[in-house]
Amino acid sequence: MNHLLIFLIPWKDLNMLLMKIITKYVYELLEKDCNLKKISIPVDATESEPKSFIFMSEDALTNPQKLMVLIHGSGVVRAGQWARRLIINEDLDSGTQIPFIKRAMEEGYGVIVLNPNENYIEVEKPTIHVQSSSDSSDEPAEKRERKDKVPKETKKRRDFYEKYRNPQREKETMQLYIRENGSPEEHAVYVWDHFIAQSAAENVFFVAHSYGGLAFVELMIQREADVKSKVTAVALTDSVHNVWHQEAGKTIREWMRENCCNWVSSSEPLDTSVESMLPDCPRVSAGTDRHELTSWKSFPSIFKFFTEASEAKTSSLKPALTRRSHRIKHEEL
Repeated sequence: MNHLLIFLIPWKDLNMLLMKIITKYVYELLEKDCNLKKISIPVDATESEPKSFIFMSEDALTNPQKLMVLIHGSGVVRAGQWARRLIINEDLDSGTQIPFIKRAMEEGYGVIVLNPNENYIEVEKPTIHVQSSSDSSDEPAEKRERKDKVPKETKKRRDFYEKYRNPQREKETMQLYIRENGSPEEHAVYVWDHFIAQSAAENVFFVAHSYGGLAFVELMIQREADVKSKVTAVALTDSVHNVWHQEAGKTIREWMRENCCNWVSSSEPLDTSVESMLPDCPRVSAGTDRHELTSWKSFPSIFKFFTEASEAKTSSLKPALTRRSHRIKHEEL
């Protein structure tokens, strides 16, 4: 009978099941294939409170030279993923952060993988049982007696069928938010305070996709001096940040112009200049007009950008991408 149950399960539930399988598989790859450690947060969480986690390489906090921090976008993706659509329809290379992690470790970076969408756990809402006395029941005694005699297995099958015939009858759940990690922005600040800021790395590099870029800008707003002193370069991929809406100050915008680059979705060849109305950082083409592919398509350019930034810091020069003639016209802003 079990192989027939799939036909009783709504598409929404099948989709949720697939997402859980993908997430679990990617987590396993991060630990077994990339040799990352799973670190529980909050670091001082009690046994009973909700928890999340991040992934780190063995040398993430002790590497004296370089640390790479990866932040994915919003939605259903979790640590180690860029886009589930790519994982399902194309491959793991384009849809996960694994190529970035492996390349980074080969080039001597420590690695921290954030998990900004894991903000709460779902638990079943407590139910209040109201037991009616047999005397007050409107049912005839014979009918109540017949109901009491229904075998447990029959009742189990009936409940299972009812659950998928009437999804609204499923048990209600409630969300318990994770302390200091209740949103992607909170999560980025928490990981910065408890891990990245404590690391030994002289040069910290961020790769932030989509909403991850917004979370990084929020981190800058809240920890401006610390970020400036520790971060060498930031690669954004089709970031949805907005320096006006987020009220990023002039000093932050100036720092971003010199130390960030945003690879955006565009039909132009990779690294071609793309104009922007915002006075924050240079925008160049990711070599694809598909939002979810921007991280994978800009992969080689991002590592080149980081190498140039590191060398420029040593020689007090700026990376080539920020010296180009396509610099944003509103520099005075």
